Amino acid sequence: MKSLITLSLIMILVFTTGTVNAQNNTMKIHYPKTKKIDHTDTYFGVKVADPYRWLEDDRSAETEAWVKAQNKVTFAYLNKIPYRNKIKERLKELWNYEKYGAPFKRGDYTYFYKNDGLQNQSVLYRQKGNGNPEVFLDPNKFSADGTTSLGSVSFTKDGSKLAYAISEGGSDWRKIIVMDALSKRIMEDTIKDVKFSGLSWRGNEGFYYSSYDKPKGSELSAKTDQHKLYFHKLGTPQKNDQVIFGLDKKRRYVGGYVTEDQRYLVVTAANSTSGNELYFANLKKDKTRLIPITDNFENDSYVIESDENNLYISTNYKAPNKRVVKAPVENPSISNWTDFILETKNVLNITSGSGYFFAVYMKDAVSQVLQYDKNAKLIREVKLPGLGNVSGFGGRYQDKELYYSFTNYITPSTIYKFDPKSGKSSVYKKPNINFNPENFESKQVFYTSKDGTKIPMIITYKKGIKLNGKNPTILYGYGGFNISLTPGFRTPNAVWLEMGGVYAVPNLRGGGEYGRKWHDAGIQMKKQNVFDDFIAAAEYLIKNKYTSKDYLAIRGGSNGGLLVGATMTQRPDLMKVAIPQVGVLDMLRYHTFTAGAGWAYDYGTSEQSKEMFEYLKGYSPVHNVKKGVKYPATLILTGDHDDRVVPAHSFKFAAELQEKQTGNNPVLIRIETNAGHGAGTPISKSIEQYADIFSFTLYNMGIKKL
Repeated sequence: MKSLITLSLIMILVFTTGTVNAQNNTMKIHYPKTKKIDHTDTYFGVKVADPYRWLEDDRSAETEAWVKAQNKVTFAYLNKIPYRNKIKERLKELWNYEKYGAPFKRGDYTYFYKNDGLQNQSVLYRQKGNGNPEVFLDPNKFSADGTTSLGSVSFTKDGSKLAYAISEGGSDWRKIIVMDALSKRIMEDTIKDVKFSGLSWRGNEGFYYSSYDKPKGSELSAKTDQHKLYFHKLGTPQKNDQVIFGLDKKRRYVGGYVTEDQRYLVVTAANSTSGNELYFANLKKDKTRLIPITDNFENDSYVIESDENNLYISTNYKAPNKRVVKAPVENPSISNWTDFILETKNVLNITSGSGYFFAVYMKDAVSQVLQYDKNAKLIREVKLPGLGNVSGFGGRYQDKELYYSFTNYITPSTIYKFDPKSGKSSVYKKPNINFNPENFESKQVFYTSKDGTKIPMIITYKKGIKLNGKNPTILYGYGGFNISLTPGFRTPNAVWLEMGGVYAVPNLRGGGEYGRKWHDAGIQMKKQNVFDDFIAAAEYLIKNKYTSKDYLAIRGGSNGGLLVGATMTQRPDLMKVAIPQVGVLDMLRYHTFTAGAGWAYDYGTSEQSKEMFEYLKGYSPVHNVKKGVKYPATLILTGDHDDRVVPAHSFKFAAELQEKQTGNNPVLIRIETNAGHGAGTPISKSIEQYADIFSFTLYNMGIKKL
């Protein structure tokens, strides 16, 4: 946005900060005046007003003035909450412990990520043998405020070179830097304007990456819909990079990676977040000849392992819960697939390492791991430390040991070393955190949604809780894009539990917890199922006296922000507080920004059909705020550099709510500057955000002191 703001624009946005009513914990707020313009769009003969369309221009001085005015009101409110700093200090105290990532070996070095405690970004270390670890890459030195983060890191197979991506200000646009790993010398000019990309080396000669052409207009909001796979040859300028895939027709998401044995290039291509084409090239024969494995977008398939004769593919083709098939390299089309690991009633996630396959099954959102050899013989069920979520077990063929992490809502993530031959696990890194899991418990329940569907939910709380309806409760949800919410420890949630809060997470339809059928039960014309599931979760918590409507907050981010927005506009009576974060809130226009059109599998679009337009308009949060309704106390969060779910969604929703809200419940928007959709957020900013979320929530539940 432009830095200069004219006096006339400032005059439009005159406001006062508000006064406090100490008796009922409310403040009288005078919101910035948001101008309205006469703009309408026509869908299938129906005119729809869009009076805040001007807020979509993220580069205008007028929008910048509005952002500053809104933040001034918001922070004036938050600054007057008496225990906000106390919460912030406890977050900082509990967050301040060493955090490690699982080690991985490249060349003569072992690499690992570590955060000393309150470092904004984790640091990549390396060590040779039993020598002392040394800092290899420190993202905290990339920028003064910690907002430049380290993304993908890819080494050559021999470990002599690497390419790494950085993000500035939280943007999805990346830069790629190439380094000699042995000397830590930058090798060539930075590759720019890279988005939604992996990095994968072909020998030592260069690497594959993906990107769009730089869009016309704002790079933070303009549409990007033709993704391409490039090969960058070391020592040549970026302008000479070869397009490997994506010129023949538009595809929104394209990726490429080289198999561990360096025999094959695998290419995936998709137009939406569900369903992909799959191709491969035999790099030993013809580097540019891509052979189709699947040539449509009806299923999800990817190559997980390969050898001289076969590709091993994870797929949900004729297997909604996924299976693994073996495809002969000479003719890998679907008709020649043979089952390797069969589909079961539980959803499969597959990894490989040390010459084994590890089938990580999700059973009611909890992990179970089975180990198979290269002949698909079951070796063992891996004994886990308890009920929770595991990730890891991946590695290279020659690795003698593998690593995995285990966590649940009350157990901080612990890294285990695993011996694939004996099946024994041993603790590798256990966090030294000032939090005692023995004081808390998690309980899984199954409740009934509106149409009779049983939905699982895990409720976590301090032991000895009184079911009197007066426990401050956060109900967190997502419900989309085949994403599963599995148990995991997070420092902010631990602080919430310590304060006596209840934390509840239902596994809504639209997610991936029960496979493709569960996902498809919450998309497009079935999206209301997701909102009904969330509403039923709130009603369960109230009925069973975990909480009441005066002590219930709902929270979610991105697609979960849509969930919160739709729920609070459909049932404003059900909760006291609503926290939509970086939400998709304008369902008629989401597909016109950046890569939003790729979400159409889940949402449909307003241009798809008259029926789809009417359905979207029927729940779109921006279009369903009604004058004269008492909405819950609302804190909307977004980032000014969010180029995935553009901040205009949140801007327009805030403007609608502020104009039409009845009663004293505040409607505030907190706009993080120099921040994006969430990835790479500095710890300092995360601490501030959660202090604001928790203090706003408790204050509006009438809690006067902690």
